[in-house]
Amino acid sequence: MGITKKVTVLAVGLGLVTLSACGSSDGDDQGGGGSKTVTLVSHNSWAASKDVIAAFEKQSGYQVKVLEDGDAGQAVNKAILTKDNPQGDVFFGVDNTLLSRALDNGLFQPYEAKDYDLVLPEFRVDEDKHRVTPVDTGDICVNYDKEWFGEHDLTPPKTFDDLIEPEYKNLLVTENASTSSPGLGFLLGTAAKYGDDGWADYWKKLKANGVKVVDGWEQAYNEEFSGSAGGKQAKADRPLVVSYASSPPAEVIYADPKPETAPTGVAEGTCFRQVEYAGLLSNAKNPEGGKALLDFLLGKRFQDDMPLSMFVYPVREAAQVPQEFAKFGPRAKDPETMDPAKIAANRDQWVKSWTSLVLK
Repeated sequence: MGITKKVTVLAVGLGLVTLSACGSSDGDDQGGGGSKTVTLVSHNSWAASKDVIAAFEKQSGYQVKVLEDGDAGQAVNKAILTKDNPQGDVFFGVDNTLLSRALDNGLFQPYEAKDYDLVLPEFRVDEDKHRVTPVDTGDICVNYDKEWFGEHDLTPPKTFDDLIEPEYKNLLVTENASTSSPGLGFLLGTAAKYGDDGWADYWKKLKANGVKVVDGWEQAYNEEFSGSAGGKQAKADRPLVVSYASSPPAEVIYADPKPETAPTGVAEGTCFRQVEYAGLLSNAKNPEGGKALLDFLLGKRFQDDMPLSMFVYPVREAAQVPQEFAKFGPRAKDPETMDPAKIAANRDQWVKSWTSLVLK
């Protein structure tokens, strides 16, 4: 999981399609100008089109090196542990569920990226210090396998409440909330829906109804979910998975031949709104290169590229969203949300309680 892939793979969601974006240099010093390599540390699902990366490298004079460090939760934890001697210059992939942990641990140094004023207001945070730059957004939601439900003459679930009904017993797979960003997002979605006093009772019912928990998104979606291309090859038997509202368009766009409609659907009453950020790492060895990279991530070319490379929505005003992406992966109309301060105050205890409740 820690290597950079050379081909696009079907793996969808917030930053869940991987593509090589590596330069060939490991940090060459050229004259007195410092390193000409800028290193991006991310989860194992970073993606960008080769021509977009090449354009940045040509314009800036820096070569981009990407280090992938597992699922988002694992990557953030590792970045915090290595903050005094960071692996790179910029970290991409901390989301609103983990943001306070990163900020409280001093992971980032301040930098206001060029064009920050073009970020849609609802995605701006930490505006007094600018330690992070919003990059993309999407919705964590339960996905369902249309073919499976058709064959079993069963209506797919639509809401959190539906998932605990007997007809959906042993059908759902989700990710570990302590190690996985979508897993944590799904937990927070239930906390937002049922409140501080009700979410644990909901998970007791979900556990009794046979929910399966695996470590991360790739295992859940590509190995356990019957509706994904990978799941079909693996003969997976779970027709419900915690993934993203943007997963169905990838199943269409990367299929050969392309189907007329997406083979998977989204239970819109199970969605939680996610936002991903990037930041200049404290003690970065190439801070100037890091600043240039942050400007690039918020620039129009990268923002326009994201929907069909990472299957996420841009945060920049007037960024282009391709028609086929918007058609098959519309944003949830009324997702669950939670104030970052509440996430910060409760996340660790919720995850601890969830672990005791669900995994033991």
